[in-house]
Amino acid sequence: MHAGAAPKLTRGQRVLDHRADVSVDPPIDPDECDCAPTARERRSLWPSLMSRRGALAVGALGVAALGMANAPTIPAAYAATYPSWPDVQKAKANQAAKQAEVSRIQGLINGLKSQVATTQAAAEKAGNEFYEAQQAFYEASARYDDLAAQAKAQAAKAQDAADKAGQVAAQLYRNGGDDTSLQLFFSGSAASADDLLARLGTMDKLLEANKAVYADAVTARDSAQNLTDQAKAQREARDKLQQVAQDKMVAAQQASEAAQAALAAQSANLDTLNAQLAALRDTTAKTVAAYQAGVEAARKAAAEKAAREKAAAEKAARDAAAHSGSGAGSPTYSGWCRPSNGWQSSGYGPRSVQCGNGYCASGFHAGVDLADSCGTAIFAACSGRVVYAGYNGGYGNYIKIDHGDGTGSGYGHIMPGGILVGYGQYVQAGQLIAREGNTGNSFGCHLHFETYINNRPVNPVPFMAARGVSV
Repeated sequence: MHAGAAPKLTRGQRVLDHRADVSVDPPIDPDECDCAPTARERRSLWPSLMSRRGALAVGALGVAALGMANAPTIPAAYAATYPSWPDVQKAKANQAAKQAEVSRIQGLINGLKSQVATTQAAAEKAGNEFYEAQQAFYEASARYDDLAAQAKAQAAKAQDAADKAGQVAAQLYRNGGDDTSLQLFFSGSAASADDLLARLGTMDKLLEANKAVYADAVTARDSAQNLTDQAKAQREARDKLQQVAQDKMVAAQQASEAAQAALAAQSANLDTLNAQLAALRDTTAKTVAAYQAGVEAARKAAAEKAAREKAAAEKAARDAAAHSGSGAGSPTYSGWCRPSNGWQSSGYGPRSVQCGNGYCASGFHAGVDLADSCGTAIFAACSGRVVYAGYNGGYGNYIKIDHGDGTGSGYGHIMPGGILVGYGQYVQAGQLIAREGNTGNSFGCHLHFETYINNRPVNPVPFMAARGVSV
């Protein structure tokens, strides 16, 4: 068998594995469930009229027959041909040409603004749909895990009952289940008869006990079968919802990129277009070159300011990580690190629903919240590729990273403009990727941090602990 291939399970070998920190699919096979007695087993193991010899036969078959499994349409970025400064200078010399150029520039400005509004609305809609599909998948995954755990528990209960039935059967044999005892009963010997009657009385009690134990085993197996069927159906529903969530994520990313492209086009051209429009309308001696120079000077100043702010933020993040003592941004031996210096304000799993600001928090928390001040650094918990960077409904601004080994991590509630990496970008463990915020369904600045195995959320606390990181 090649590495990673699942072994073919025989009847009675199916396992349901449920752990609090890791979602593992049990190999549920409806044709090989072995969770309840078959019709043949019911006929042979539970006849309507049972003799003492039949009871002994039941006991002999108990262990073998009751052996249990351990069951269980995005708008495109705006594109246009923009007038050059020489075009503006030429048009300014002719009244008719100037008016035409003014109309053209006004149309371009309106188009830029309209495209930004349209693409941002589409991105918000797609992000909300992604979030809703993601949450539906998370809920289905949690229900499946719960059913799998229940099925496993019932299977263990049935196994225990089967073992007890086998023990009772063995006791029946030890108390006279052979022809010699019957011969003694008819021998006429009072002592032998008394002795045999005593034995038969004990057998009656044991038979009654064996019936009760067997009935418990049958009930447990029926329950295990029912729960296994429910788990299988839930797993199929979960997997369908997972694909829907994946499709919605792709659509949301495309919508986000379209909105970002439209905004970038506006940012790159709006100031110039407004300056060109002002130059065309200006009747003073101020030259077109002066307007052009003003635009370039403003652009250069803005770029320098942004570079300074970015460098200062990165330095502050490094300094905070170096002195925090929490290990944030500093990978351990495993290649993983704490994604934030914040304290854990909410854990993983079921929680009371909190409402405010026009919305309510979810009743099941698929990650942990690490709270710190707004703008605090968020680091990549491990190296990997960014598979989502954009708006995600209740998670607000959100990043998801695929670490390439079946694991992933998610980062929610990032501040406006706080996403510092892009879709498809490869990031290193401990790299600054975002800044903490309060976007989405949030009641204060914090990082909502999630970890995934095979794209399904798992408890980040034990997941990270296994990698030498405390969250």
